[in-house]
Parts: sequence; structure tokens; C-alpha cells
Amino acid sequence: MCEKRGMCTRKRQVPLLVVTTLLVGVRPELVDPNFKEPIANVTASVGREAILSCLVQDLAGYKVAWLRVDTQTILTIATHVITKNHRIAVSHSDHRTWFLHIREVRESDRGWYMCQINTDPMKSQIGYLEVVVPPDILDYQTSTDMVVREGSNVTLRCTATGSPEPNIVWKREDGQKIILENGTKVSSVGGTNFNISKVTRLHMGSYLCIASNGVPPTVSKRIMLIVHFPPMIWVQNQLVGAREGEQLTLECDSEAYPKSINYWTRDKDEIVPQGGKYEPILLDNAYKVQMKLTISSVSPSDFGTYKCVSRNSLGDTDGTIKVYPRISNSSNGNIQYKGKFRHNSGNDVFEGNQDMLKERDLKLRGRKETSGNEGDDYDDSGVATEENSFSLIFALVTLIIYYHHHPQLRTLHPA
Repeated sequence: MCEKRGMCTRKRQVPLLVVTTLLVGVRPELVDPNFKEPIANVTASVGREAILSCLVQDLAGYKVAWLRVDTQTILTIATHVITKNHRIAVSHSDHRTWFLHIREVRESDRGWYMCQINTDPMKSQIGYLEVVVPPDILDYQTSTDMVVREGSNVTLRCTATGSPEPNIVWKREDGQKIILENGTKVSSVGGTNFNISKVTRLHMGSYLCIASNGVPPTVSKRIMLIVHFPPMIWVQNQLVGAREGEQLTLECDSEAYPKSINYWTRDKDEIVPQGGKYEPILLDNAYKVQMKLTISSVSPSDFGTYKCVSRNSLGDTDGTIKVYPRISNSSNGNIQYKGKFRHNSGNDVFEGNQDMLKERDLKLRGRKETSGNEGDDYDDSGVATEENSFSLIFALVTLIIYYHHHPQLRTLHPA
């Protein structure tokens, strides 16, 4: 039978894959089949279905087979699946376009696939299946939430797998800019490692490690950076004047982390009680706290020194505010001072400092009056001169009138 088909002398010289296909039983045909177009390379994501197509012209009675090139494994012949891989299937369209289906694609499916026609000699063409893998962040190689002291060096690490290799970008979750070591502010930082030299409280917050490689979905991991530092307090006005009966509010700004305990004290470090005429208010924002103490109606007992105190596990600090009485004019409510207060030389002075200057000048005036030397710091000389001039004029007028009515006194005789 082999002599009749003329195949016996060539059988040993044909490659193994061709021999396998020829065993299916081929009839010589007058028309020789050909491939109409090359196999298009296919890209598929892990877990999806990949379909390779092979377009054949004038197939007639020949057979089409699909093979895995690297392993020389026959997958299908005609409409039959040869491999035991349940994820492999074959279909065709009018025996012209033959499709190789690979369901639930795995990374191991990546490689070259051959479409073969069992002609003599065998005809074949190959196509490549690229398997892409979405990024996946490796928890055991990625930083977790970190707690560091202010001024130390910090490295946040993020590792991801995927195909192609993922690109890693760091961003702040709150959308704020990232402050670099040179003071530059940027919206994002790239790279597996994110280094921060001499970390400050401004770096504190949540950071997102974002991994992407063009294969959806993009993944991210949230890493919280916590910076510890002892309390610090800022006081804008350390000297505040108040009139009796008015409402007064004292203010301090505090920064601390871990979160601090904040309260107010009076003279002898007695804690100001909450309730009644005193109303302490705390406005908390992350590591910042605005402390306010409102006194509803100031009385003489409220004058003195107040302290705003901030404490945490790393230390404590306080700020001092002195409250002193202001004297009001009953007619117009303006502040009244004895003498003429000299104006500042033209420089702008905060309200607290002006009050301090007024208080100092009042004290100096008290000392001047006690020593009998007035007019050095307050210009009272004008008032004294007017009073003396008026007295002298009055005396002269009186003397002239007296001489007019008593002419006998105009001539004085010596005794």
C-alpha cells in the first residue's frame, strides 16, 4: 500500500511532527492548500481566554493541526483535541479559518504555537501568545505603617509583581504635595524605595504605593507614616488688657504628636475649671491644636497670669499670657491716661506691645510724681505754664484796680 502511494522511501526523512500528522490518512489532491495570511500574535490576560486563528485556502481533504512549538506537543488535529489539557479547544469556520482556544490562560501558556497542514512536504506557520499579568503588591516585601521620631531618616518600600514589570509611584492620600529633602514640592515620587531624610511633622500622613503596568486593574497599598515630636506652643499676645465686665478670649497654638493633653492654669499653677464664667475650647486638626479660654465677664479677680499647657509622652511646654486692667472713660468708653501719651516713633507695634508700653509709662509717671520731678515721660509742662500765666495776669489786674481807687497809695514815702 505504501508502494502504491510512493511514500515508503521518504518516510524516514520526514520530521516527527509531520509523521504524526501524516498518520491521519491523507489523500493526494490536485489543488495544493496554502495559508491565506500569517497568524496574528495574541495578547491575553491571565485567567482570560486566548484565541489564535489560522486562515487556510483550498484545504480540500487535507487536515489542519495545532501544535505547541517549544514542547513539540500536538494539541489538535482537524476537529479533534489530542492533548489531555481540558483548557484546549478547536473550532473552524467553513474549514477555512481554524481557531485554537486556550481557556483560563496561565503564564505557562506563553510561547509559540504552530498551525500545520499535512501536505507533502508539510506546510506550517507560527504565532506567538503573550500572556500579561496585572500587578500584584507583595505584602511581605512592602512596608507597613511606620512610627518614627522627628529628624530621623525613613525608607518606605513597595514591591510588586506582574508582566510586564509594574511601575511604582508614591503619592499622598490627601492629595498634598510631597516635600523633598531640598524643599521642592512634587505631586509624586517614583521607584520601589521612597527615601525621606530628616523627616518632619510635615511628612506625616498616609501614602499610597501605586503599581501599574498597563494591564488592568491598577493596585495600591496604603502606608501610614506617623511622626512623633514633643509639644510646642506659640502665643501671639503675651500681654492683654481688659476692662471689667467685658468678655475676653485668650489664645494659644500648640503642636504635638502623640496627641497632647491641653489645659489652662492660673497663678500658682492652679488649673482653670471648666464651666461658669470660664469656657476652655480646643480646636483639633491632626497634630495641631488651637487653645482658647473665654472669660464671659472680667472681674478684678481675673487679672493676673495665665498659662496654656501642652503635655504628651515626649515632654511638656507652656505659654504665658498676662491680663491687666484697662481704665475706661465713663462718657465715651475710651481708655484714659493722666497726661499726654507720647506716640511711638512710627514703627508698627502689636496691640500687646502697645499695652506693655502704656503700663510702663504709667509706672514711670508714678515714680516721677513721688519724687516731685514731673514731665519727663509725660508732657504736663504745657498745663502748668497756662495755670501760672493766668494767676500772674489776675494778680496784675487786681493791683491796678486797687491803685485806681486808692490814689494815696501811688506815692510811697519812706519811713
